[in-house]
Amino acid sequence: MDWLTRSFHIGADGRNVAWCFAMTTVYDIPAEIFNPALALAMADQDAISMPDWAQYVKTAVDRERPPAQEDWWFQRTAAILRKIARNGPLGVTNLAQSFGGKKDNGVGPNTPGVASRHIIRTALQQLEEAGLVEKVPTKVVEGEDGPVQLYAGRRITPAGQKLVDNTAHSVRDVAEAQYPGLSKY
Repeated sequence: MDWLTRSFHIGADGRNVAWCFAMTTVYDIPAEIFNPALALAMADQDAISMPDWAQYVKTAVDRERPPAQEDWWFQRTAAILRKIARNGPLGVTNLAQSFGGKKDNGVGPNTPGVASRHIIRTALQQLEEAGLVEKVPTKVVEGEDGPVQLYAGRRITPAGQKLVDNTAHSVRDVAEAQYPGLSKY
């Protein structure tokens, strides 16, 4: 049971020691281990499903073909949720830039290519329906039709954080076997 707790000194003289339980978080697990496990958890959610048009679309302007994986929608949704959990609040444009690649311009220099905003927006709407993310309101401005609410992006909800932390804790053994140095965290 000693491996479940951590201690650290909180007093100026070092006599006060605090004990806490060590919980594995999204920061402790590499993405290549975490995202497939979270995608399996996403497949169990009723609100998250692949749209009918998803089998025909490219995921970014720099791609030539649609994804070959059958569960690519759940993989992308899991990656979006992980990014929001780590760096949130994030908006659609920020996510599109981070999921993009290099656009080949022929003889000209390559330029940054952004990912499909429609895919990201739809995935965020599904995550919002599932109660895993929420919009972050910033201010209200006056528009032509009256007041308009502005948002700073989306952040993870307590239910989403619980799902992410439980998934991270469930794959901790796999991560420690693959990366032995992670056991100290």
